[in-house]
Amino acid sequence: MSRLIPLLCIAIALAACAGVANPYFDAAKPHRAAAGFRNVYPHPEKGSFWRWKWEQWRAGLPARPAEGYRFETAPADTAWLRANRREPSVTWIGHASVLFQLGGVNVIADPQFSERASPFSFIGPRRVVAAAPPLAELPHIDAVVISHDHYDHLDIASVTALASQPGGSPRFFAGLGTKAWFARIGITDVVEMDWWERTEYKGLDIHFVPVQHWSKRTLTDTNSRLWGGWVLRHPSFSVYFSGDAGYSRDFADAGERYGGFDLAAIAIGGYAPRWFMQLMHIDPAEAVRAHRDLRARRSLGIHWGTFDDLTDESLYEPPRVLAAEAKKAGLADGEFFVLKHGETRRFAPR
Repeated sequence: MSRLIPLLCIAIALAACAGVANPYFDAAKPHRAAAGFRNVYPHPEKGSFWRWKWEQWRAGLPARPAEGYRFETAPADTAWLRANRREPSVTWIGHASVLFQLGGVNVIADPQFSERASPFSFIGPRRVVAAAPPLAELPHIDAVVISHDHYDHLDIASVTALASQPGGSPRFFAGLGTKAWFARIGITDVVEMDWWERTEYKGLDIHFVPVQHWSKRTLTDTNSRLWGGWVLRHPSFSVYFSGDAGYSRDFADAGERYGGFDLAAIAIGGYAPRWFMQLMHIDPAEAVRAHRDLRARRSLGIHWGTFDDLTDESLYEPPRVLAAEAKKAGLADGEFFVLKHGETRRFAPR
């Protein structure tokens, strides 16, 4: 029963906001429906969250190592990150938080530096390894891209800290419907975008692209903010960021439209149980398919190994399964790789 009490607290507290009709409704755009946003490609309804949590509780999942999770964190080369203006690079901070450097611009995706991925400080999925590098040691961030509004991807404490960084706030980019959320917490330098929309910032082309997922922060705001992936393009390097996504034709659409990417950051964790997660979270085998659909030269596995109780699989499992699936698919060594928390990978510019 003690494990059920936090779930009941979340259910009660999340009911605070009243639902409204979609102000972005556009009959000419099927994804902008009257009752909220929807995915491009039809799919079955996702399974019941509460059934999953009940089955998880009954089975005693997720099974954790007796000694607890122990992840090795790479010593971040913060001096190099702050000085770098030429080499494209990617740093995995943890979960879906990624620092991209391209064209001398520092972009962070889905910053989550808090102890929990939750609306509460005392319950909800808890971090098992510290964000690396910590927020205070990051280089000055020029732009922040947010894939969607779930608590493990859009964190109030993290975005407010970035907005007050020395040297001025970054510009925030997010899907339709998210600008008002930012305004309520005092952040106003926000650009909200529709799918396939493009904008330019500091020499980067920034594109918001469809993925199969959903949005929700309370019990009554389901699909009221548009979710998606991000494409960052510079003459020297191009990046795709998946955020959360179920497997769909959306990956191939992006690969065809943009002609491939130098690097794709693709989710590989959060996939069990499949009856519940499959529609909205790819597994490692599907991540390998997405890598090929996107025509990515290399891909980085993200969305794993950071927060406990977001999924049923062990936090150690996704990289092991990814390695097996990449080998089965005939990918070259290092073509689809993972990093330690805080580790940076550098690339030669085109």
